[in-house]
Amino acid sequence: QVQLVESGGGLVQAGDSLKLSCAASGRTSNIYAMGWFRQAPGKEREFVARIGWTVGNTYYTDSVKGRFTISRDNAKNTGYLQMNSLKPEDTAVYYCAARRIGAGVAGTNAYDYDYWGQGTQVTVSS
Repeated sequence: QVQLVESGGGLVQAGDSLKLSCAASGRTSNIYAMGWFRQAPGKEREFVARIGWTVGNTYYTDSVKGRFTISRDNAKNTGYLQMNSLKPEDTAVYYCAARRIGAGVAGTNAYDYDYWGQGTQVTVSS
């Protein structure tokens, strides 16, 4: 099992930056990839970005390319989502998720991931 705890959310103004963290514990050696998702009120959970835990390869949804950066620190077992030039439409609960080794691809669907954090609220005012 892997436990994930997000932090770093908050209330900011449009154009500001925030950096989310996702601390992993438990069987972290079993992590294949980490992803970030978000869910706005009344909307489905949507993919934001993912990173290969060992290789570090990244992938982003189009709406955040050039503004968000996903990274990880293997020594700290922590993933990050640096969010710049935030927009009101980025307002959502942000979740980190992890895919375990051997479970298949870590794509853009929520069902691609095996472990989830509790979420952290990001609110961007205009």
